[in-house]
Amino acid sequence: MGTQLENRPETTQASELYFNRELSWLAFNQRVLAEARNANYPLLERLRFLSISGSNLDEFIQIRVAGLVGQVQRNIATLSLDGRTPSQQLAGVRTEIADLERQQQTTWRELRPLLAEAKIHVADEGRIDAEAARWLKEYFIEDIAPVITPQAIDPAHPFPFIANEGIGVLFNLTRLADDEQVVEMVLVPSALPRFVRVPGEEALYVSVENLIVRFADILFPGFRVEGDGVFRVLRDSDIEIEEEAEDLVRFFRTAIQRRRRGRVILLELQDDFDPDAEQLLVDKLMLDDAIMMRTDGTIGMSGLSAIVDEDRPELKWVPYTPRYPERIMEHDGDCFAAIREKDIVIHHPYESFEVVVDFVRQAAADPDVVAIKQTLYRAGKQSSVIAALIAAAEAGKAVTAVVELKARFDEEQNLMWASQLERAGVQVIYGFVDWKTHAKVSMVVRREEGQLRTYCHFGTGNYHPLTSKIYTDLSFFTADPKIGRDAVKLFNFITGYVEPRKLERLAISPIGLRARLDQCIMHEIANAQMGKPAHIWAKLNSLTDQRMIDHLYAASQAGVRIDLVVRGICCLKPGIPGVSENIQVKSVIGRFLEHARIWAFANGFAMPSHRAKVFISSADAMERNLDRRVETLVPIKNATVHDQILQQVLLANLLDTEQSWKLWSDGSYTRVEPGERPFNLHKYFMTNPSLSGRGTALDEGAKVPKLALRKGAA
Repeated sequence: MGTQLENRPETTQASELYFNRELSWLAFNQRVLAEARNANYPLLERLRFLSISGSNLDEFIQIRVAGLVGQVQRNIATLSLDGRTPSQQLAGVRTEIADLERQQQTTWRELRPLLAEAKIHVADEGRIDAEAARWLKEYFIEDIAPVITPQAIDPAHPFPFIANEGIGVLFNLTRLADDEQVVEMVLVPSALPRFVRVPGEEALYVSVENLIVRFADILFPGFRVEGDGVFRVLRDSDIEIEEEAEDLVRFFRTAIQRRRRGRVILLELQDDFDPDAEQLLVDKLMLDDAIMMRTDGTIGMSGLSAIVDEDRPELKWVPYTPRYPERIMEHDGDCFAAIREKDIVIHHPYESFEVVVDFVRQAAADPDVVAIKQTLYRAGKQSSVIAALIAAAEAGKAVTAVVELKARFDEEQNLMWASQLERAGVQVIYGFVDWKTHAKVSMVVRREEGQLRTYCHFGTGNYHPLTSKIYTDLSFFTADPKIGRDAVKLFNFITGYVEPRKLERLAISPIGLRARLDQCIMHEIANAQMGKPAHIWAKLNSLTDQRMIDHLYAASQAGVRIDLVVRGICCLKPGIPGVSENIQVKSVIGRFLEHARIWAFANGFAMPSHRAKVFISSADAMERNLDRRVETLVPIKNATVHDQILQQVLLANLLDTEQSWKLWSDGSYTRVEPGERPFNLHKYFMTNPSLSGRGTALDEGAKVPKLALRKGAA
């Protein structure tokens, strides 16, 4: 599927055309970490970005680095997009990870004194006075000691299993009775808080591993502590689907258990860790290809999120309350009446995710609703959408839920939801063995005047109540009969493997989504060759697919102007003479995580008018999304919604100067200069009326200016 290019760029090395996927991701996490050093942000929000960079890196090591280690161990010689072997990639990644970890520790050292000035003290021995010491001792005796289990490391005791992301302390002890040397390990249970807050007007946080070391004499009476060291382990956490798996539910229940015992990929040690104790861990954990990392600071940066929760609103962004769409309120909260009148687009998190929940809730309670069909990729731990589906089934509706068991790190939660849905009478489908169902679709069939009408919701984000508050996504509601018929075919494809034919509006991967985008790009190339205006705009999370990149290169060579907003990984190199000089790439990192996927094509017109082609999608421009996942590409035909997405959402991303980074042909990113009229797209949408609203702007000075083209470019 897709278009084979005859004029693929000629070059002697792949590295001249493409960035490495893994190194590009690490560059993205560098940009996340840079926000922790952004003095314009509230202090605890800067700490949040530091914590996020830590959790991001943990996941990268558990999945991507683990994959490279596995390839090296199995002697797999597959080259990356930029022509590197797995061992070459692993060497480069290790260097960058070590540098990133050093930068994280440097950033933490910069933030600690600022936190102290704000009366938030972390692991500050100077702040532990006699009263605090007494409280900590009592807390240790009552809340920690009963939970932890010291274990001797000797021939009589098997080496303990250290869980993924597990933190432990090794102690070198001398028994006072006979001067015998003993090694003991204490693992920190995940049930314990990572940081303990000492009561008081000024916040004082002490890490749980610090407390274990501090009160080792209580833990080991009759012993003298000769030395101690804190360590942390990350394991291979990927789950590979076995082709012969007969029962996906049973497979994932056992696979989740196997994940917890995966190969160790990283061992993180405190800088003063005892060499003999280190060798013991190396031998027992079999760390031949693992990353060994010593740090002179805090182990496990992701744990700092506990301190971000400190109740100090003046050190955080002013809380934001999403607006409820006025279009729905104008119809007295009747979602179906509003959608029936005209298509609606909702812009999260600026507009409430509750409208999506209400769509399902209303369907559950409506006696005229016959059936509800829903895909569920990530739904969170407290899902009102799940509750609404259960209510609908209990009310006698025909409810079908496609629950994706392969949603990484949500497999266990999704198994639980599937079980609850099935008990309520919902028909639960797990989709394809080889492909993830990543499309975000909800479909309601309602009987109206003796006929059935289909209402659809298509999202760029998950049906997740928490991420909907921090991810920017689009929800598109429509009662277009053509889209409704396509949605039926989509669900039949997932539930019964009935390949959809003659789709009227939607494009679906892995069947025709790539081909639809290829056609649109080819059309822009043809327009450029005929001297017509030709322009492509896209907003994506990642761009890694070689065929898509080559097609964009061909478009650039033909004279098509291309402006890309790629938040994370980008393997396309902009600005290469003769190849991509007509392509510009930027990344937006800010208060909210940019998550919506949008494609727009000029379609032969000098500026993006109502004749431009506009699509929203659940798919990124990655091979897995285009060829190995069930995704949707939704054309926007309604003129109002079309302009809202093109002239507001996409345009604001292109015009942002306060949260944007420009990608250069050497792979470096630099912050965009704010200029004389700085523009912050997040502030704009927080202070201006909703896309479906009716009011005037709250901040007239922050309006998005009209699109001004520079010879066809924004």
